[in-house]
Amino acid sequence: MHKGEVVVITGMTGAGRSTAAKELEDLGYYVVDNLPPSLLSQVVERVDAARGPEQPVAVVTDVRSGSFFAELEEILAKKATGRRTTLVFLDAADDTLVRRQEAARRPHPMQRGNERLLDALERERVVLASLRGAADLVIDTTQLNVHQLTARIAEAFGTPERTTLKVSVVSFGFKYGIPVDADFMADMRFLPNPHWVPELKGGNGRDNPDVAEYVYTRPGAEEFLSGFVPVLVGVTKGYLHEGKRFMRVAIGCTGGKHRSVAMAEEISRRLRDAGLDAKAIHRDLGRE
Repeated sequence: MHKGEVVVITGMTGAGRSTAAKELEDLGYYVVDNLPPSLLSQVVERVDAARGPEQPVAVVTDVRSGSFFAELEEILAKKATGRRTTLVFLDAADDTLVRRQEAARRPHPMQRGNERLLDALERERVVLASLRGAADLVIDTTQLNVHQLTARIAEAFGTPERTTLKVSVVSFGFKYGIPVDADFMADMRFLPNPHWVPELKGGNGRDNPDVAEYVYTRPGAEEFLSGFVPVLVGVTKGYLHEGKRFMRVAIGCTGGKHRSVAMAEEISRRLRDAGLDAKAIHRDLGRE
């Protein structure tokens, strides 16, 4: 009998754990909020008895669980739930977390007296550091609204069968900041910039074939693609062997409009040709 997946959601306060849990509930998961990690196996056993082992389960655990996090890591390492278990870590930049926390008008669970919220966030990051490193899927919600985060969760967990690796190739502009949730990153600023070609400046690497052709035909472009894509293909095999089913590849240039966009499109196309579930996402396209 096919056993339902167990999704463990954790991460920084204000990064969107509740939103992720609500979406999983809408997708048919049995959701338990604020669960001490030590009770994870017991919850799965009770769900097995009450609803059957095919019922997928999602549990949300946060920093209030304190020292129990060591137990969670041990449970996940030993695969003690008896099911495929995916650890999702939600993160965001400190200034974004501060803004969200202040808007919610709730104190941070680790905030002491009149100290700054940033001090509590710093302690929380220390407590959660090892879990972030062990996560199967890290989602940076800094630039995501509720609907975009919901879409990311639905994309990852919305189908009953997810046996293939999902690869997101994300173009970005360095001037807007580096994606902190990337597994791999490459810098396209070694290529000539179409921005300085008058007839190409207004276009972008996705919708303007002339821009894309210009990028692909520059010296070094094909050499990079021919070397980089096989590395990604090889890594995906290791990811699947280790039970990881999500990979995020960040491709950057100055503004995230020309070079990174064209190369992200081409990389995702070549990955699809290699049989992978890959798509291009353009984080900063249209921001100029």
